[in-house]
Amino acid sequence: MTYDHIVIRYGEMSTKGKNRLQFVRCLKRNIAKKLKHFPNLQIEALRDRMYIRLHHTPPQPVIEKLQEVFGIQSLSLALKTENDLQKIKEATLFFVKQFPYEGKTFKISARRADKQFPITTNELNYELGSYVLKNTTGLTVDVHHPDIDVRVEVRKEGTYITAYDVPGAGGLPVGTSGKAMLMLSGGIDSPVAGYLAMKRGLQIEAVHFFSPPFTSERAKQKVIDLAQRLTEFGGTIRLHIVPFTELQQAIYKQVPENYSLIATRRAMLRITDEIRKKENGLAIVTGESLGQVASQTLESMVVVNDVTTTPILRPLVSMDKTEIIAIAERIGTHHISIRPYEDCCTIFTPKAPKTKPKKEKIIQYEKFLPLDEMITETVARVETITLKPNEPLDELF
Repeated sequence: MTYDHIVIRYGEMSTKGKNRLQFVRCLKRNIAKKLKHFPNLQIEALRDRMYIRLHHTPPQPVIEKLQEVFGIQSLSLALKTENDLQKIKEATLFFVKQFPYEGKTFKISARRADKQFPITTNELNYELGSYVLKNTTGLTVDVHHPDIDVRVEVRKEGTYITAYDVPGAGGLPVGTSGKAMLMLSGGIDSPVAGYLAMKRGLQIEAVHFFSPPFTSERAKQKVIDLAQRLTEFGGTIRLHIVPFTELQQAIYKQVPENYSLIATRRAMLRITDEIRKKENGLAIVTGESLGQVASQTLESMVVVNDVTTTPILRPLVSMDKTEIIAIAERIGTHHISIRPYEDCCTIFTPKAPKTKPKKEKIIQYEKFLPLDEMITETVARVETITLKPNEPLDELF
């Protein structure tokens, strides 16, 4: 006797009513892609939960992969047995004995989803609890705060026994909320914003602004690695690399220094919006946090936003830097982000950027440039790379 299933619980998806089936199907597809390197697994998706039959596959690597899939609230190793009372007793005892149980307390939490099962839930709790007590030593019952909570669920297709939950990534399955473009720099914030956007079911494509020779090929590799890491949570990601040198230099030559940062952000947003239109995206995601830097004051955001009517999503808007760093460390992007290579947001930084820019002034300054033509030319030269989970590109170095 051994663990033979993993039980997956949906969490927030359970509130989706008539649309729940669409969410379940999407989650099943995402899980199947995530687990494609485990050929023996069998996935069964039901309305209220999902089961993965292990077929002798070691469970721990599977669980670790599942913890990166959005839409899963929790998961548990499970043992499936027939709807026969004696076999359920034996399986329950086996489960308890997987724990160092001496001196511990336990509880049986039975659920009889199959109403054709011949005894009631309370009777099943009693029968299983009594059997465990008779066949163990040093174990006592505590129905309020047990050390071991053995859950027994009797369903039509069989009985599943679980004893502890592993937390999932939560959120909604990637692909259920449409597509958005992530403005991905080489810093700490934007990868976290992408992660949180995917957690709400968004499929993302990334847009990175590359300004050689002021930014190096190593900086480009850093962004590729960041996008590659994000594929582990959201599947395939297309990374659009924008050649930004000419336009960025023109802005810093023609626009007054204290407005150059705002002009740059407006140009970047316009370019991202053009790429969004080509890729049929619905929104733009940024890593901005309110008040963190000069371009992220509310006044600056209003002036930058003025170039588009596209929704701008800012998942980090209310977070402190320490909170953002904690998420970056947890999801495995922080060590990539802190590589010491500059990106286009850190070059040509003005000494005293405007924190309360005026829209009328920036519009006037932009008239010094053939901005529409330059943006069109820049978009035409965008390089697009397709990144897939577990299939990293050959590194540039």
